Amino acid sequence: MAKLKPLHPGEVLREEFMGPYHLTPYALANLCHIPRTRIERIVREESGITADTALRLARVFGTTPDFWLTLQSRYEVEKTEAEISRELKDIKPREPVAA
Repeated sequence: MAKLKPLHPGEVLREEFMGPYHLTPYALANLCHIPRTRIERIVREESGITADTALRLARVFGTTPDFWLTLQSRYEVEKTEAEISRELKDIKPREPVAA
């Protein structure tokens, strides 16, 4: 079974929030009081969501900053895990040391 590619938070923002609200990057950026290019880079999946952006998106959409940061964190972990999976297999877990 093929593993799905990690879900970028920009896809969630674009498909689950901007689309249903009929928001352009320009309109959302104005609501968030940030540069339009920040939103454009996120929805093109070129940039991640920072704490600053998470706070602003949470305010606009009635979510929590943790919602956005969890999406970002999950994306980064899954992407990195795929990139270093061979190296991870070579790392041996430590056994507890008896006291």
